[in-house]
Amino acid sequence: MTQWAQYPSLQGKTVVITGGASGIGADMVRAFAAQGSRVGVIDMDEAGARAVLDEVPGEHAFAKADLRDIEQLRAAVASLREALGGAHVLVNNAARDDRHGWQDVTPEYWDERQATNLRHMFFAIQAVAPDMIEAGGGSIINMGSNSWWEAGGNMPSYTTAKAAVHGMTRTMARDLGDHRIRVNTVVPGWIMTQRQKDLWVTEDAIEKHRARQCLPDLIEPHYVARMVLFLASDDSAMCTANNYMVEAGSI
Repeated sequence: MTQWAQYPSLQGKTVVITGGASGIGADMVRAFAAQGSRVGVIDMDEAGARAVLDEVPGEHAFAKADLRDIEQLRAAVASLREALGGAHVLVNNAARDDRHGWQDVTPEYWDERQATNLRHMFFAIQAVAPDMIEAGGGSIINMGSNSWWEAGGNMPSYTTAKAAVHGMTRTMARDLGDHRIRVNTVVPGWIMTQRQKDLWVTEDAIEKHRARQCLPDLIEPHYVARMVLFLASDDSAMCTANNYMVEAGSI
């Protein structure tokens, strides 16, 4: 059995995770709970989120929100603050990598995809930053994607949003750095979540992707969660404004 690292600096810290009901987000919830953190999950999937939180020990909370609605997001952050205290860590994880042809994209669809995959990240940062400033520091982790690094096709509005995450990370690292708030991007490769397996994993696709990776093993969600834990912890105290890849060398 793999022996994972334990980070004493995460004990008792309040961690807010968007999209924590399933996939990579659910593994993050489990990983932070195992560190003794207090985890707050924001998601539309209440049943899924509560099922994950019921698995883990400790003091945790859930707030339902459609992250495309910024007022719902702000209310969710306020609810988690009341339940768990101000956030020490924010993981901007929520996103949806729906495929779409460039010919079919309408202005309305484009705007909705940016709201789904990018806009809420900034407003979540805006909502938690005052608590981190008051606490004397914090860590914000934004989830990027290998898709645009690899020049992936069939989802231009998604890849554009994910590319923009890196610009937001770097400028917010500068704006918040004087308060000892660190802002970083984690870049997952092709992660074998249930959604990926249900929708896009085929023998041919797996074979091609293994050939692209330097490492032969497929990437499970818990490997992304381990990188997020490191960036949330004091062990990464001098890491900010940067990209941290978990893609087995595919980029």
